[in-house]
Amino acid sequence: MVSRALCALPVLGCVGGSSVRAAMGARGIAAGALIWSSRKRCFCSIHANAGSNASATAVEDAEIRPAKKPVDEAVTPRSQDFSRWYLDVIDAAELADYGPVRGTMVIRPYGYAIWEFVQSWLDAKFKETGHSNMYFPQLIPYSFIEKETSHVEGFSPELALVTIGGGKELEEKLVVRPTSETMVNHMFAQWIRSHRDLPLLVNQWANVTRWERRTKPFIRTLEFLWQEGHTAHATAQEAEEEALRMIEVYRTFAVEQAAMPVIVGRKSRLERFAGATCTYTIEAMMGDRRALQAGTSHNLGQNFARAFETQFTDVNGDLQHIWQTSWGMSTRMVGGIIMTHGDDKGLMLPPKLAPIQVVIVPIWKKGDEQESVLQAAHKVESLVRAAGIRVKLDTFDQRTPGWKFNHWELKGVPIRIEIGPKDVANNSVVVARRDVPGKAGKEFGIFMERSVLIDHLRAKLDDIQSSLLARATEFRDSNIVDVNSYEELKAVIAEGKWARGPWCGSDDNETTVKEETGATIRCFPFDQPEAKTCIFTNKTTHEVAIFAKSY
Repeated sequence: MVSRALCALPVLGCVGGSSVRAAMGARGIAAGALIWSSRKRCFCSIHANAGSNASATAVEDAEIRPAKKPVDEAVTPRSQDFSRWYLDVIDAAELADYGPVRGTMVIRPYGYAIWEFVQSWLDAKFKETGHSNMYFPQLIPYSFIEKETSHVEGFSPELALVTIGGGKELEEKLVVRPTSETMVNHMFAQWIRSHRDLPLLVNQWANVTRWERRTKPFIRTLEFLWQEGHTAHATAQEAEEEALRMIEVYRTFAVEQAAMPVIVGRKSRLERFAGATCTYTIEAMMGDRRALQAGTSHNLGQNFARAFETQFTDVNGDLQHIWQTSWGMSTRMVGGIIMTHGDDKGLMLPPKLAPIQVVIVPIWKKGDEQESVLQAAHKVESLVRAAGIRVKLDTFDQRTPGWKFNHWELKGVPIRIEIGPKDVANNSVVVARRDVPGKAGKEFGIFMERSVLIDHLRAKLDDIQSSLLARATEFRDSNIVDVNSYEELKAVIAEGKWARGPWCGSDDNETTVKEETGATIRCFPFDQPEAKTCIFTNKTTHEVAIFAKSY
């Protein structure tokens, strides 16, 4: 799978489409380029002498989709082309593939297994903090979206609409869920009557649709999976505490499970969620030093409650609007894990999220060695599995051991156990770490006895988890530069790094920075160093902001 340009094509029921010819020009689709037509289910070529109608027909419902690399071909080196490397890894490691509709993806079993580990940890934590799972409808009346002004303005360009149902035009168009605040408030208004009904704490696991023009698997797709929490409270303080509690849950997951160091902070007014009074975020640095917003928690204040008249009687019998939060993390986290830890060999998965933590590769040359090696390999597999470690025994005999080593390294398995005839004779195995390449990462003569082997594997898995976090933290910290002027900020951003500096600029000032550098305010971090003079306005300020280019 290689880097491709996606055409912004007119789509029925999509707000904010553009013409086919403009899309071709904007994406640089050259004459003779092969593109995939989901209508014709084949590759089509665009020719220079084709008329406008022919061009439109050829690229309708299309996207550039170059041929995949051969199975045995190595992924593109990260340093050579990070975007191409990322797509190569997703393809070669069998994490996902492109769907037939532009901008969609099919999450393959190995990729979905990683998402399931994200789900299971978060779901348990949500329940520990008093939240219950439920489900809201995917189709939302358009009138709901219009009720909260900033919400409709923020989401309008990304909405997918349904206008026909059962062969008839609908009286009111329906929005395919981009997020659920409006639907949630419609229902909360029916369920909440008294302060005794509060707090109301719910979460749903669902898919959402946002009509993105530029897509990237896991990072930004037309449809993606996520969880979205929604809570209602009697006071502003309770809502603020909830919003902060949940961003801390996300921070804990990122650091302790994904080995992904994140900076926690508050979004600027321009970057906060449409309809929120305050948005908190965890920002991670990817391997190309771009920022990834990995999870957000929003204090919605009473904005949606007032729009939907979601009210309750307080302890004094007075009618009040509820205070709300919403918060979410999505399959974008999978993409973040790939880009944080991966290397030229492919994936490098944190053990806590790896679908396979240990792979066993039996090795033999002569036919009479096979039986004893496989017998020992099955014994080790049973020991490891009984210890609760996720293990895979690779007995496929049509590939060489070397090919298997590369294959499982590509898929990011943290530990490889090698068992050959000499190991069987010595009642031992070879243990190789994914995060330490070559012989430096190998340990020979590890005894097969359960008490030795299992303790050794557990210690190594823990060490790999902490080593990945330490490595990613060192990389991030070495690429954040403190700046004291706007000229310094521009120079740092031009180098591809993050800039941290004092800020009290206006929305217009922030827009100017974005236009001139391509960077945005990622957050005002909770951990605030001493601020001085704003790098843009030269006014005294007490806050620093972090600027970076982002996904």
